Amino acid sequence: MLSVEEARGRILNMFQTLESERKPLLDALGQVLAEDVVSTLDIPPLTNSAMDGYAVRYEAIAGATYDAPRELRVIGHLAAGQLPQQEVAGGNVVRIMTGAPIPPGADTVVPFEETDEYEKKSLGMAPLDITEIKIRVDVPRGSNVRPAGQDIQKGQMVLKKGMVLRPSEIGVLASLGRDTVEVIRRPVVAVIATGDELMEPGEPVSAGKIYNSNSYGVAAAVLRYGGIPKVLGIARDNLESMNNRLEDGLTADMLLTSAGVSRGDYDIVKDVLASRGQIDFWSVRMRPAKPLAFGVFPGPDGKKVPHIGLPGNPVSALVAFEELVRPAILKMQGHIDLEKPTVRAVLEDDIINGDERRGFARAIITHRDGRYYARLTGDQGSGILTSMAQANGLAICPEDVPVMKAGSEVDVQMLDWPSLGVAS
Repeated sequence: MLSVEEARGRILNMFQTLESERKPLLDALGQVLAEDVVSTLDIPPLTNSAMDGYAVRYEAIAGATYDAPRELRVIGHLAAGQLPQQEVAGGNVVRIMTGAPIPPGADTVVPFEETDEYEKKSLGMAPLDITEIKIRVDVPRGSNVRPAGQDIQKGQMVLKKGMVLRPSEIGVLASLGRDTVEVIRRPVVAVIATGDELMEPGEPVSAGKIYNSNSYGVAAAVLRYGGIPKVLGIARDNLESMNNRLEDGLTADMLLTSAGVSRGDYDIVKDVLASRGQIDFWSVRMRPAKPLAFGVFPGPDGKKVPHIGLPGNPVSALVAFEELVRPAILKMQGHIDLEKPTVRAVLEDDIINGDERRGFARAIITHRDGRYYARLTGDQGSGILTSMAQANGLAICPEDVPVMKAGSEVDVQMLDWPSLGVAS
């Protein structure tokens, strides 16, 4: 059997970063930047006020106190988006709003609260009618003034190629006047379920049949990690159906199938996979998700389409996806860090691991008294899909440890960070 690391390494060696595409800003959220972004302007473009207040020359308010205020003449009013028309000199001030450019001659902004403006308002005076204002504090020179280029300077490297675009980076791009950005495109991943026993959700219940959960769970995982799922439905256990579904998937960047890769499966599934492509069938030293298929299919125009055959049991399919498929999807998108966050937690249940495989036990992780705790979700059978739905982490039992006792510490790979996503 292959180790998890060896299986992951072989798979990742087959994948390369995809080409870039230009996207509207909001559509690029979560994608990897494919260009260096250099600013063509200063941000802020002009020296401006950080608060609502009065723009003054510091010398005019030096030494001001509540007992000995400085009474100054208001010569203008300035809102954000307006350009100053007056110069501040001597005992003159300009009433200014946050973001408005500092008028010539001014070097300090005194907040409204440090003046007698509120008293004037309480007497019924409109702000624009105020012609004299008392400054009651000696604020430091330069207070509440944001210099031009304080955030970004023209010619500055703002965002580097390879960064993941989060909401903050999208905001920075917008602040530079950009409405599009060059990013690594998202991979298209074809998803096929196999088996005569399957029927699609929405169809009437039929005796001896089960609903096709794998296509939806796997496709949702593809979408979660940035891929574009192309759900191709169910391939039946016959040559025509398998070949038709495979043909539909050969325009994708990756092909995922579920079931048909273990020793007990119909030979027809393996025969079609092996005859159409260069496919190896593996046993991976992990529990669940021991059986796996991996290889390539020839696609149109000489393209090679990597294929990963996941186990048929729904928990096995999702665990194999997390450990082996997810890193490949991230690599195609240009991500460097392919690991899930891991914490050290105290076990609250025993983990039994009797066959020298690496165990991935579904667990609920909580944080109490400064420590993480891992409680198993119950029955750990590979057909118990609710064990994944209840879990926010996978507690990892090493291959050479037959039993991990409650109270011992375990590494936990977080599926959701930090919560189960339950609305509070």
